[in-house]
Amino acid sequence: MHLNFAFTAVQTLWTLTFAAHLVLLVVLLGRDRARRFRWFTVGIALVTLRLLASRLLFGRMPQVTLGEVFLGLALLSAIVGLLVIVELARAVFAKASPRTWAAGTVASLLLCGLVLAEWGPWPGAASVAPNSLLNFLNLLQLVAQKGGMLVDLLSIAVGLLIVLFGRRFGSGWRSHPQSVIIGLSTASIGQLSMQAIWQSIAKSAVPHTMADYERIMGLREKLLNGNSALYVGVLIWWIVCLWLDEPGTAPAAESGGGQKAQGEVAQDSDPKAES
Repeated sequence: MHLNFAFTAVQTLWTLTFAAHLVLLVVLLGRDRARRFRWFTVGIALVTLRLLASRLLFGRMPQVTLGEVFLGLALLSAIVGLLVIVELARAVFAKASPRTWAAGTVASLLLCGLVLAEWGPWPGAASVAPNSLLNFLNLLQLVAQKGGMLVDLLSIAVGLLIVLFGRRFGSGWRSHPQSVIIGLSTASIGQLSMQAIWQSIAKSAVPHTMADYERIMGLREKLLNGNSALYVGVLIWWIVCLWLDEPGTAPAAESGGGQKAQGEVAQDSDPKAES
C-alpha cells in the first residue's frame, strides 16, 4: 500500500511550528514558568496568534486590510521582543550594580545600533512620509522590520553577555533564563544569517531566463525552510529545558508535599496538639 501525503515542506514546517508553540505554552502554564517569564510567554502567544492568522486570513481579506493587520502584529512583536530581552537580562543580572547595568545597556545599544544602521537597504524619505495610506504602510513596515532586526541583534548581544558572565551572577548553564536566551540567540543568528545570504544572492544573481528566476526563488525557499527548521529545533529546546527543573530546586509539588509532611510530623509530636 502506497501512502500519498499532499503536505509540502512549507505546510509541514508550519504544522510543526504551530504544534510546538502550543506545547510550549502548555509547558509554560502547566509548569508555572509563565509567572517568572511573563513577557516571554506573551511573546510565544503572540507568535502563535500570527501563525494562526496567517493561515486563516490570507486570501480571505483585502490586501490593504491584511497588510495593516500583519504589520501591526509585527510591530507589536518587536515591542514585546524588547521587553523579553529586558526581562531575561533582569533575571540573570539582578545582582549587578547600577553602573554595570548602565555600561552593559549602553554598549549593547550602541553596538547593535551601528550594525542596524549599516544593514540596508533603507528606503527613501519620500516613500515613508506618512502623507498617504501607502506611505504609512511603508513606514509601518520599516519600523516593524528594523525593530525586529534590532531585537535579533540585541538577543545575540545579551545572549553572549549572559553566557560569558551569567555564572558570575548566579545563573548557571542549566538555568531557565540561560536556556531561554540561548534559544533566542540561536533563532536570531539563523534569522539574520538567512537575511544576509538572501541579500547577497539578490544583489549578485541577475536572472536572464525563467529557469534562472525559478532557481533563485528555489534557493530563497530553501533558506526560509532551513530557518524554519532551525526555529522548530529552538522550540523543542525550550520545551525540554523549561519542562525540567533547574539544578538545586525541588519541584513545586514535591516541595509542597514535603512541607505538608513535616507539618503533620510536627503536629503529631506536639503534646499540645493532642490535648
